[in-house]
Amino acid sequence: MNILICNDDGYLAQGIAVLARVAAEFANVRVVAPERDRSGVSNSLTLDRPLHIRQAENGFYYVNGTPTDCIHIGLHALPDFKPDLVLSGINNGANMGDDTLYSGTVAAATEAYLMGIPAVAVSLNDHSGRFWETAEKAAWLLLSHLLKNPPQKPVLWNINIPAVAPDDIQGIKITRLGRRHHTQSVVPMHNPRGEPIFWIGPVGAVSDREEGTDFGECEAGFITVTPLQIDLTAYDETEAVGAFWQKAV
Repeated sequence: MNILICNDDGYLAQGIAVLARVAAEFANVRVVAPERDRSGVSNSLTLDRPLHIRQAENGFYYVNGTPTDCIHIGLHALPDFKPDLVLSGINNGANMGDDTLYSGTVAAATEAYLMGIPAVAVSLNDHSGRFWETAEKAAWLLLSHLLKNPPQKPVLWNINIPAVAPDDIQGIKITRLGRRHHTQSVVPMHNPRGEPIFWIGPVGAVSDREEGTDFGECEAGFITVTPLQIDLTAYDETEAVGAFWQKAV
């Protein structure tokens, strides 16, 4: 089996090294990742400048673009390696609830899924750096089962690993996405020349961490697996919307 690995934290991130090391015990691995941290870029493509790909001393390839760019480059600029599975991560920080809409980690997996390849995004619900051993154990658990039972059709799964000691992982739960309060603020500042500049502030608090959500179950110590879909159509609203627009003709 061939596994293509990407992320949004950049090819030097600890999480991608952990994931590549574990995956290499089960399959042939190729890493194609951004040359720098591209967190929060979602599914964006680089269309205003050319891309280049280079190989680092550790064998990882890196691209001066987004995670989505990396998937395209990995599949089309390096045609000698045809992946059976794409893994994205392990992200430094969770990707749960509506955060998945912004996540470059999830976006890389989404792009592979759109191209007909089974894809899994993996994130660690921590920023402290204290739980990489847990992430490695979880990666072993997940990949040992996944690769013994490889998907027979394209799937898009979003996985989050809890911030607990390795022996305190409670198991695996299938979850739905939770929600946040999107009170993300803009923080005004001034540069050294006195010109106004702005930072996008921190994300809002979690508003839906009920039992069965990725937020709730991951906080309870479970590895969460959330199957995602691309179709954003609000089917339960089509009749009402149709009735509204009939009045326009």
